[in-house]
Amino acid sequence: MFKNTLQALLFTTLASASLLVSANESAKTPVGEPVAQQVAELNPINLNTADVETLQRELAGVGAVKAQAIVSYRDTHGEFASVDELLEVKGIGESLLDRNRDKLTVQ
Repeated sequence: MFKNTLQALLFTTLASASLLVSANESAKTPVGEPVAQQVAELNPINLNTADVETLQRELAGVGAVKAQAIVSYRDTHGEFASVDELLEVKGIGESLLDRNRDKLTVQ
């Protein structure tokens, strides 16, 4: 009888530990995106100094053509006075600007 009780106690302990580990793993949240957002808030992309590669890499929905259009606009018209002036660049609309607004600065 002692052996059966010991086995039942051991089984219960192992099963509980397994459930705790499993619950802990499923409760973890991915770290990548929040950390990336925090870095973007600490180091915003300056529209007046960023190169094509940086704009393409860091901005959502901006590929090589739009990144080049931003740099070309800046070269032609001078520095951006505000982030909203990005709407003057061909191919940049409200939705694209809204997706990236928190990542951008002109200072």
